[in-house]
Amino acid sequence: MKYRSVFDIIGPVMIGPSSSHTAGAARIGRVARTLFDREPKWASISLYGSFAQTYRGHGTDVAIVGGLLDFDTFDERIKTSLEIAKKNGMKLTFIEEDAVVEHPNTARLIIGDDYGQLELVGISIGGGKIEITELNGFELKLSGNHPAILVVHNDRFGAIAAVANIFAKYAINIGQMNVARKDVGQMALMTIETDQNISKEVIEELKTLPNILQVTKIDD
Repeated sequence: MKYRSVFDIIGPVMIGPSSSHTAGAARIGRVARTLFDREPKWASISLYGSFAQTYRGHGTDVAIVGGLLDFDTFDERIKTSLEIAKKNGMKLTFIEEDAVVEHPNTARLIIGDDYGQLELVGISIGGGKIEITELNGFELKLSGNHPAILVVHNDRFGAIAAVANIFAKYAINIGQMNVARKDVGQMALMTIETDQNISKEVIEELKTLPNILQVTKIDD
């Protein structure tokens, strides 16, 4: 594994006793909040493995909720995130799952409000780093450590090439790209991590492409 700086080794600036159980958990919650694009009114949080066994003592619960409130890993408000969420009217449910999962620090978040919901599975892989492995039934691999674009589209010939052409037009370098679909010819999801944040101009142009249903960006 390569590290970009000493901070990747010692972990991020954070609130809490554990980079895996606190910083990583906060980032999982914050990615879910970013993709949902607003503060949810309710959240069902299923915890697996080590997360399920130690989440209260290690602050995993307050960290995930802090992320849902859009708090960064070093935000002092994470310590009182459960109280803040309650004050905001957010209904929280924590479920300790005993199913065997591939990674011990796994959380499944289902969040929503009167207008929609989102389901996300994330794992904390150590040092505050995370991977999002599932989004609304799509399998994917999203690190949350780089700017990214998520493109929901119809599974049609030329859809991927059209998106790539827009990136080339604006000289945007793709660091990693993953495409998942539920079935041939049905809905699909492109997950694209880039070396730079994507401008609103690019997002709007992507939305005009044929067969593109939704475009969401995650800034660094």
